[in-house]
Amino acid sequence: MKLAVIVTVAVLSVGCISSKVENADFESIFDGKTLNGWEYDPVYWTVKDGAMVGEITPETILKNNTFIIWKGGELGDFELKMDYWVSETGNSGVQYRSDRFTEVPFALRGYQADIDGGNRYTGQNYEERKRTTLAYRGQKTRITSQPDSITEVRGYVERNAWKGLNLVADLGDRDQLGALIKKGDWNNIHLVIKGNLLRHYVNGTLMSEVTDDDTKNRMMKGLIGMQVHVGPPMKVMFKNIELKRL
Repeated sequence: MKLAVIVTVAVLSVGCISSKVENADFESIFDGKTLNGWEYDPVYWTVKDGAMVGEITPETILKNNTFIIWKGGELGDFELKMDYWVSETGNSGVQYRSDRFTEVPFALRGYQADIDGGNRYTGQNYEERKRTTLAYRGQKTRITSQPDSITEVRGYVERNAWKGLNLVADLGDRDQLGALIKKGDWNNIHLVIKGNLLRHYVNGTLMSEVTDDDTKNRMMKGLIGMQVHVGPPMKVMFKNIELKRL
């Protein structure tokens, strides 16, 4: 009996040590008190109760999507995880490997892990201002380039999805995966980005996976940020934002 207790304690101890080592590689990039280290429009971004808050009010309706952009430089291979809450009418996302869309202030262009209050899109891979949808929730895809005859990227987009989206496998039923995302409550999003393999997890479940073989258009490094999308009044909040460089 005593031996069993000792073995159990030893296993638990090893598990705790392993978990601490795993988490030790992550660094917090949001202090929960200020927006130091971030670039943003103060009309739309504030801090409240330990969370980064993006909000549109009836008085501050947006004409273009706006982003809060991390000033830590461009990232290539990394993991990024955070908790988020979004209102029912909210539309947002976590932007990564992106560049600046200079025609609009505080705007980014590139990969995005979608977030929305209705959970229609949450978890999918959508490329902002470029190739549009690269994987819907529940899809494992391989992305190929447009033909050489098409030089304008948006010329190879149909129904808000990239024509070079090739379905490799189903990760699960889209609606069933969506049911794992809590409406009106906090959820966790975790991005694992390495080479041309892009994985989006929500609450520990893989929601989409993209292998980007499009050497004409893909980005191998870039900026990260979070979005407030044009539309009706809404609110999105982020906290416990942690980064691990790979």
